[in-house]
Amino acid sequence: MTEPTNVPVSAAEVYPGEKEPELGRSLKARHVSMIAIGGIIGAGLFVGSSTSIASAGPAIILSYGLAGIIVLIIMRMLSEMAVAIPGVQSFPEFSRIGLGHWAGFLSGWLYWYFWVIVVAIEAIAGAVIMQTWIDLPVWLIGVVLTGLLTAVNLMSARSYGEFEFWFSSLKVVGIVVFIFVAGAYVLGFTSGTGPTFGNLTAHGGFAPNGGTAVLAATTSVIFALVGAEIATIAAAESAEPARTVARMTGTVALRILIFYILSILLIVSVTPWTSVVPGTSPFATALEVMGIPGAATIMNIIVLIAVLSCLNSGLYVTSRVLFTLAARGDAPQALVAVNRRQVPVRSILVASSFSYVALAASVLSPELVFSFLVNASGALMLIVYLMIAASQIRLRRIFENVCPERITIRTWFFPWLSYAGVLGIGVILLAMAITPRVSSEFWSSVGITLFFLVLFLVFRRGRAEPLDPLAAPKISSNEGSST
Repeated sequence: MTEPTNVPVSAAEVYPGEKEPELGRSLKARHVSMIAIGGIIGAGLFVGSSTSIASAGPAIILSYGLAGIIVLIIMRMLSEMAVAIPGVQSFPEFSRIGLGHWAGFLSGWLYWYFWVIVVAIEAIAGAVIMQTWIDLPVWLIGVVLTGLLTAVNLMSARSYGEFEFWFSSLKVVGIVVFIFVAGAYVLGFTSGTGPTFGNLTAHGGFAPNGGTAVLAATTSVIFALVGAEIATIAAAESAEPARTVARMTGTVALRILIFYILSILLIVSVTPWTSVVPGTSPFATALEVMGIPGAATIMNIIVLIAVLSCLNSGLYVTSRVLFTLAARGDAPQALVAVNRRQVPVRSILVASSFSYVALAASVLSPELVFSFLVNASGALMLIVYLMIAASQIRLRRIFENVCPERITIRTWFFPWLSYAGVLGIGVILLAMAITPRVSSEFWSSVGITLFFLVLFLVFRRGRAEPLDPLAAPKISSNEGSST
């Protein structure tokens, strides 16, 4: 049986007539695997979880579970599409393939904007930690950190992967040691007073602020889990992208369970949730309760490693997304250029430059400009995830009708689990819109989304060639028929 020509076999067939710009293939499977782990273990876990615990109590475990399920569904969707259409160099491109050029433009720029702001935030966070040891202004330390990791990314994809491998390895070691130490304490082996699971219900109950607080906390928790999708971008620069993605997604659920749910469960078991102070690492609080000497210093070092890891990955992912946008005509064509090591130098430098602008805004106008930039990124990842989910649902139906053998990785219980992912994202967005504490982030994100959508309508609408794989007449002619 001949495979229908209107179904993409690779990225080259999705964009007929376009010369695919070549990135390197220097990342190994171990790099991509640790990039996936590093993407979901960041300052959001080590520090940001304190705010979530303070708002939801021990029931924050449920918030992490709900958020983890949504992220897991999205990762499975990405894996399914990555294996079915190999060669896609930036995961927002699946939105373009599934929904059209407008979606590729919008999701690509929203994702780029999100990570540019993350780079600036992480640079500031790292600088604040380092200022306790180095007597220099925060902005200067932030600029130096950004500059150093920009240099790492400019060397090669391999250098980025190697740095991220070791950053992630150190984070994993830190959290595994914490789990063993806290586990021994909670089970009563080292506590001196027996098991401490009573903290889960002793201070106002398991859900002291009710179920609404659990759902509201999910709106902030899900952003701590953002980052695992970076691995699908990094996989494009590995020797066997499809196989690497397939192996990687099989362990995402286990990582979320171990590194997030288990560690948070141990924290609220070791120490009363009422003693967790927002903005202060709950890990440090737990270590102090357990009598670990130098707890604050230990956590400062681990958080700094997490921040540098996120900063490193942020620079990498913003450059690759911008590179792909340029390749599709959605950004200046000069950004497509790569050097002899197949590194998109210009895209890296542009991404780094915008991060410096955000850093400057944090110094010159922290309450106005920088505050807006940060707030405007609040819901962007959920909007990007929503487009990814819609793309997967549409592409899956096309493949099932035309060439089901191409779907070697399947999203479980399709289409119901895919619909559940869309519904979950929609509920979280609605919760953000009606929750006073985060409503400004939601509406600022909507404003940024509309801004980029207007840019597409002004500069790109009608100027891109239609994507043959999704031409409506071709798809409809195959639906319901056997091939």
